[in-house]
Amino acid sequence: MMDGRIKAFKALSDETRLRILLLVSGGELCVCQMMAVLGISQPLVSRNLAVLKDAGFLVSRREKKLMFYRLRPDLDGAGLGFARPVLKDLAGSGQADEDRRSLSACREFQKATGRCDMKSFREFMRRKRAAQVKRRERTKKI
Repeated sequence: MMDGRIKAFKALSDETRLRILLLVSGGELCVCQMMAVLGISQPLVSRNLAVLKDAGFLVSRREKKLMFYRLRPDLDGAGLGFARPVLKDLAGSGQADEDRRSLSACREFQKATGRCDMKSFREFMRRKRAAQVKRRERTKKI
């Protein structure tokens, strides 16, 4: 029991993993959606997902080539209920708000293109970076 809790606390000690948990607490996500929101590579997202899954926080399913992850529905039964207050507290943070907006934009883009793959991910990220540059330029002018 102690080893499982230690593994769980170690999993919660990383900002990226906390952000992933916050994202999936809103529902199931595929890896490319997490990549788009977090702005990190597929291997890095997958490594963090493996840590969270190994600690018991996540469950996954495969759909053709895509992997989907969601928060384990029985966190309390698995002895991981202590994470709920942490997630609730972090859900109101500025980073969580920004991540939710980014996820919403990613979903809208996927809906418009009808795809969830690396090609659409790259295009979404190109557009996201271009929008960030425009925002920075506007703030410099003010």
